[in-house]
Amino acid sequence: VQVLESGGDLVQPGGSLRLSCVASGFSLNVAKIGWFRRAPGKEREAVSCIETRNFPARYRDSVRGRFTISVDKPKNTVFLQMNSLKPEDTAVYHCAYAPADGLLCDLDPREYDLWGQGTQVTVSS
Repeated sequence: VQVLESGGDLVQPGGSLRLSCVASGFSLNVAKIGWFRRAPGKEREAVSCIETRNFPARYRDSVRGRFTISVDKPKNTVFLQMNSLKPEDTAVYHCAYAPADGLLCDLDPREYDLWGQGTQVTVSS
């Protein structure tokens, strides 16, 4: 049972990346998935989350309008599309799983109990 991130890369400011979070050993049909990031010297912060039964997604203010979270249930994968990237988006991005409970997803990392290893996103010219 695990989640595995991929898609991180070095990209110029204004560029785009799509991160993937593939779940194995369990289904994302009914689940909460959060994306979190940690930049060097900073604390971990929530980026976005989704409850996969079509509940509204949530975003931190600094990425709203630039990032989009989505789920592909046949692929058992959650994506984070990141557009108009900025240097301050540079971080290691982790996805995490929490059981669905009929409520909106949480941006509190303490609510998640299965974490991936992370993928590095670097935004630099």
